[in-house]
Amino acid sequence: MSQLMLTPAETFAANMNTQAAKAKMPLWRLIQLGIMAGAFIALGAAGSNVVMHNIDNVGIARLLGGCVFPVGLMMIVFVGGELFTGDCLMGNACLAKKCSAWDVLRLLVVVWFANFVGSMMIAYLVFFSGQLGYTGGLLGAFTIKVALGKATMAPSAAVASGILCNIFVCGAVLLANASKSAAGKIWGIFFPIMIFVVSGYEHCVANMYYIPAGILAATNADYVAIATEKFGLSADAIAEGLTWKNFFFSSSPWVTLGNIIGGMVIMGAVYFIAYRKDLVEE
Repeated sequence: MSQLMLTPAETFAANMNTQAAKAKMPLWRLIQLGIMAGAFIALGAAGSNVVMHNIDNVGIARLLGGCVFPVGLMMIVFVGGELFTGDCLMGNACLAKKCSAWDVLRLLVVVWFANFVGSMMIAYLVFFSGQLGYTGGLLGAFTIKVALGKATMAPSAAVASGILCNIFVCGAVLLANASKSAAGKIWGIFFPIMIFVVSGYEHCVANMYYIPAGILAATNADYVAIATEKFGLSADAIAEGLTWKNFFFSSSPWVTLGNIIGGMVIMGAVYFIAYRKDLVEE
């Protein structure tokens, strides 16, 4: 073990032991921390929309949004929170027989819904704050555009994008675990999250803000009119695409599945096999 960093095997062992301990966490605390994590991610998502909404160059817009969005995961790491995507790494603790498959399922289900509650709280607060009226309502229109693209994504694309997203998110969590300094944790989080945002990959918890915020924005006729004029969206497409049915049954399940594969299988099981001797002996 070095002075400032854990080795890769030590990093996975430390994360695995942390995840295993969550099997004994009281339900009320799991819900509380899940709500806070959803709220933190939603705040990062809301901030990134503000940064991006009036920039026509997609690359520059995403780069700047990617510089803002990581604050959500930083807040979770430093003040506490249970995030569904990062908790997919709990599968390693199950493989090491430090917790049961039921413990993993319980945690992921509870945290998913708690994250949703926290994200929804921020979506409603942002909507009622009047923030979506920025730039003459353009932020509201941009919120509709972003939400519509996510709510109507093809299932295969949603799964693939979810896989790619959680490779970076779990990588950020592990990099934060690897560093012993606050600065190291910040930079370990910043770059992987920035890349996933720049690349436009799908994060199920972030979408718990983006899509509901778009649904709320679509209740404002002025925002819909601007979205139609500025982004070429039809009012019918907005009405048909931005529904709770699409969120719960057409979008979230596929993105969530992709996030599980990316986190639990690629960043979890693959490295568990690679470091199995160290992890099982830990």
